[in-house]
Amino acid sequence: MEKQSDKKSSNGKKLIVFGFITISILFLMYSRYQDSELLTPDAIESIQRIAYGFYIILVASFGLIAFGMHRYHKEKIESQKKDLWTIIALTTWNSRSRKIFVVTFVGYGVFFSLVSGTLVYQPEVNFAIHYGAEIPSGFVAPCCDNFGYMPKIIIYMTEHVGLQIIPINLVLQIIVSYLVGLNTVIAVNAYAISKKGRGMSTVGAAVGLFIACPTCAGTFLSVFIGTASGIALSIALAELQTLFIAISIPVLLITPFVMAKKLRNADGSCKI
Repeated sequence: MEKQSDKKSSNGKKLIVFGFITISILFLMYSRYQDSELLTPDAIESIQRIAYGFYIILVASFGLIAFGMHRYHKEKIESQKKDLWTIIALTTWNSRSRKIFVVTFVGYGVFFSLVSGTLVYQPEVNFAIHYGAEIPSGFVAPCCDNFGYMPKIIIYMTEHVGLQIIPINLVLQIIVSYLVGLNTVIAVNAYAISKKGRGMSTVGAAVGLFIACPTCAGTFLSVFIGTASGIALSIALAELQTLFIAISIPVLLITPFVMAKKLRNADGSCKI
């Protein structure tokens, strides 16, 4: 029975890994079409179709990852083991925790969209006048930009509100929002037992907030330290974007295990 449970759990992990590998390969393959010098009018039509396929595969990959995580989560609970993975699963597998996760995931995702430029609001610019856009409308821009920034989805919702979906930002937004939601759920449960777990989750979420838009930190700080200094700091933070990613995601990954230890009894069972 235990071997069968481990096999099912392993299948869940394989789906998760396969999903992320697919996304990585997808980004690498599409980057081959970003050299504007090699493009011709005929090639643009082909790349446009490839761009549609890009998002279809990307959405399918995230669906595969979500299914794999659900399967892995469920199997951990059924295995009734006493490792930290099982404690995390038990802590988050209830109606109250799901509601907290959904609210946090959606709320943080919307906030992330605002600071990363995914959700665009420009009251001083009329999209119909300045860009000749039809309201409402949308299109996929297949070329050309840096790695991970194409193909873009541009949607004009009103004259002043629109969406600019950039692949790398979308991937980071989903990953970080999920991790922040997971951290919040565990922190809420761990807070009743120990206040120490709360701080690390807050740090991880705050750092992760600026992953897709590190210049937002400079914009925020410019309110307190002056516009000129804020602009200089924004430039510096933009150059450190990779560092923000390197710091925030590992913190958000490690924190659930740190807090899970506070939810484990001496015999290894879960306190909740």
